[in-house]
Amino acid sequence: MLNMTWEFKLEPTSEQVKLIERILGVCRSVWNFALRERKDWLNSRKSPVNACSIVQEYILPADEPYPSYHTQAKRLTQAKEQFPKLKDVHSQVLQQVLRTLDRSFEDMRAMKLGFPRFKNKYRMRSFVFPQLGKNPINGNLLKLPQLGQIHLRLSRPIPEGFEIKQARVVRRASGYFVMLVLQLNVSVPDTRISGHPRGLDLGFDKFVATSDSEQVNRSRFLSTLQREMKLLQRRLKHKQKGSNNRHKLNRKIARIHQRITDTRKDWHFELSHHLCDGTGMMFVEDIDFRTWARGMYSRHSADAGFGQFVNILQWVCFKRGVFFSKVDKNYTSQQCPECGTHTGKKELSERIHSCPVCFYTASRRGSGTSN
Repeated sequence: MLNMTWEFKLEPTSEQVKLIERILGVCRSVWNFALRERKDWLNSRKSPVNACSIVQEYILPADEPYPSYHTQAKRLTQAKEQFPKLKDVHSQVLQQVLRTLDRSFEDMRAMKLGFPRFKNKYRMRSFVFPQLGKNPINGNLLKLPQLGQIHLRLSRPIPEGFEIKQARVVRRASGYFVMLVLQLNVSVPDTRISGHPRGLDLGFDKFVATSDSEQVNRSRFLSTLQREMKLLQRRLKHKQKGSNNRHKLNRKIARIHQRITDTRKDWHFELSHHLCDGTGMMFVEDIDFRTWARGMYSRHSADAGFGQFVNILQWVCFKRGVFFSKVDKNYTSQQCPECGTHTGKKELSERIHSCPVCFYTASRRGSGTSN
């Protein structure tokens, strides 16, 4: 089974824009209520039965079940009688909001992350239609449940044989977009291990250093627009909360952030295609880039977008038939890439690799070793 997600720009009418904003508002209310319900249940069970919490807590009965997805979905159906505005939104859209919240709690436990956050009108930016009718695209029109026929910029045709399984409507600073999940019932064989191998080393000094001694400088996307953003954020501090002027300034700042994001993503795609030229196998160190986003280099790590680049590179390799694999990052700087001799630990100040056995000498990064 082959799945792809393609993104297109929407051109909704004024009535459709109001409907999209109303759907986002209802989804935000459901998210916040469901999150509050779960947090109240957890807080009511923090204290021992023979002691009281120092902090005031919301007390729930001892036999109250945990508000799981199925419990909250059943209560959502019952709540439609009390809150008629819930009937204005497709039932599957609201169910997807609860599924997303449930998945967030699972990730919180598995990956030891923090609690999901409450959403204001700026943070709830998308909703999902999990099922669409047959052939929802007719020319430049996309038929969505509740929204009806909506114009979209079909920048590329849907591949023959693919079926549109679901659609996610996203609100961004530059307008509304739709992300279509395309599915084709076909068995895709694994990419064969053949051709010229190329190892990559990512870092702050040089964004990419390859085993072919090619080095790519890191583009500083945020730095180019940082001065303009600082001026706007300084003006934002003096605007009254909830005012129209603050809202307009927030949209300007959001458009700058989106410009930075789009430029970075486009550069990652171009670099990935460049690295795949003349390559049969691609190897990247298996690194948890979240650890790079902490400390004094956190802003530079976020600006570079290492994690996004690796994901894009993996997709480009699959698309172009290049074998992609992640390798263990440990002790890569202690092994000679020419003869495999263990050369011992290197200090960060040592930027030249010199093998005492085969006398191979090269830049520490250019030789394919890590920082």
